[in-house]
Amino acid sequence: MREFSFHRAASVADLPAGATIIAGGTNLLDLMKHEVMAPESLVDITRLDLDRVEAEGDGLRIGALVRNSDLAAHPTIRRDYAVLSRALLAGASGQLRNMATTGGNLMQRTRCPYFYDRRMACNKRDPGAGCAAMGGVTRNHAILGASDHCIATYPGDMAVALRALDAVVEIDGPSPRRVPLADFHQLPGDTPHIETALQPGDLITAVVLPAPVAGQHRYRKVRDRASYAFALVSVAAVIRLDGGTINHAALAFGGVAAKPWRDPDIERLLTGREPSDALFAEAADLLLRPARGQGENKFKIPLLRRSLIATLRDATGMEATA
Repeated sequence: MREFSFHRAASVADLPAGATIIAGGTNLLDLMKHEVMAPESLVDITRLDLDRVEAEGDGLRIGALVRNSDLAAHPTIRRDYAVLSRALLAGASGQLRNMATTGGNLMQRTRCPYFYDRRMACNKRDPGAGCAAMGGVTRNHAILGASDHCIATYPGDMAVALRALDAVVEIDGPSPRRVPLADFHQLPGDTPHIETALQPGDLITAVVLPAPVAGQHRYRKVRDRASYAFALVSVAAVIRLDGGTINHAALAFGGVAAKPWRDPDIERLLTGREPSDALFAEAADLLLRPARGQGENKFKIPLLRRSLIATLRDATGMEATA
């Protein structure tokens, strides 16, 4: 780890230009130890008043410094946004959840081993260097939304649930604004080093959730071991039935792209239809139509198919009657 200066911010206005922000540090410190990131200065924001969960209209505003453990246990989250609580509890060890924050979770970076190994070419770490993952060990890499410049995946769980909930990211800085989570994380294209919509001087201050949707909330995560591990694939689902017909379907997917993946076409396909294995197979076909394997990760295509179908069967009650 290289030498750096440290400053503790007393207010948002106290954030020095160009400094790297630290809160829980659960990902940033690893990146610094590997010298993947070598900031000259760190600004600790943990004393800012950003650690509350409060009502906003019919929805909820979650401060950027709310710890993952506190958010997962919050009674309103557990009751009205259960998919988020389930994703958080699936996302890390208890020790990490006690440190990790809502804003920091959104900002975590890929766990691609080529990104972490500074001896390897990586367009995300060093633009224009190439992508050593191409033709390399690709078991954990993307099958959707990748490009010829990068096939890394976004590793988080929380953001996958937030994507299914239509969350919005609140940003303070030179141009205060709210950005739908759908537009916050970026696909790699030919600029994989640009990972989010944040601009210099920006700070995530909150995540805002709309009014809750009554229905079945599910989070299915497939990983190599049941204890703390990143997803091979994950599915966040909010499904509501009305008289035996699906009248609301929100589905987001993790472990398969550089951002939480959501396909509105499959949601439109499901809405207004009666649950059936044939319908769910059709939805899986539609989801996977653009999927592209990269060597070792081709198994993710049938795995995501089975995970989606199993989640839909569970959320619609078909598993109970099978």
